[in-house]
Amino acid sequence: MSVTSEPNAAPLNTNQTLATELQAQRFLSAMAGTVAQVSVVTTDGAAGRFGVTVSSFTSVSAAPPLVLVCLNRRSPAVAAVTANGCFAVNLLAAVQTVIADCFSGRATAFESFDFACAEWRLAATGAPCLVKAAASFDCTIENVYDAGSHRIFIGRVVALDVSASMPLAVHGRRYHRVHPIYQEQT
Repeated sequence: MSVTSEPNAAPLNTNQTLATELQAQRFLSAMAGTVAQVSVVTTDGAAGRFGVTVSSFTSVSAAPPLVLVCLNRRSPAVAAVTANGCFAVNLLAAVQTVIADCFSGRATAFESFDFACAEWRLAATGAPCLVKAAASFDCTIENVYDAGSHRIFIGRVVALDVSASMPLAVHGRRYHRVHPIYQEQT
């Protein structure tokens, strides 16, 4: 597996750095206006067991089944996922905010990043899958790309679980429950 990186950019001067920081703040504020599902990406193997909360997860293809997840390259989970060659994306249910906080480093009831905050089972790849998740996608790494501050992992789904649980969403830097606007008439 190889990692594709962005070409190196020229160094920024002080005015460019300030403008870039202001743009980044505006960008993050604008992105807080989006609605996204909350997931915990996990891995286990020779490089260790790690988990991290993310909101950047989407499908890529149904045939073959591929998903995409982005992890901040400063996270130790990035090196572990890369070395282990596998990961699971655990779509959190609306009642699992404690787990989201735990794996985002904001734990209150448990130590941050502590798998004791929930019940897990080992997936086919060896990655931990959350029991009672809205859905879990067990993946092997198909492709990896570096872009900006993040590493993009494209995973081939080798197994999955789906429940009837409503997913946990994030909007405006707060958790939300998803409710249908209307019921289709049959």
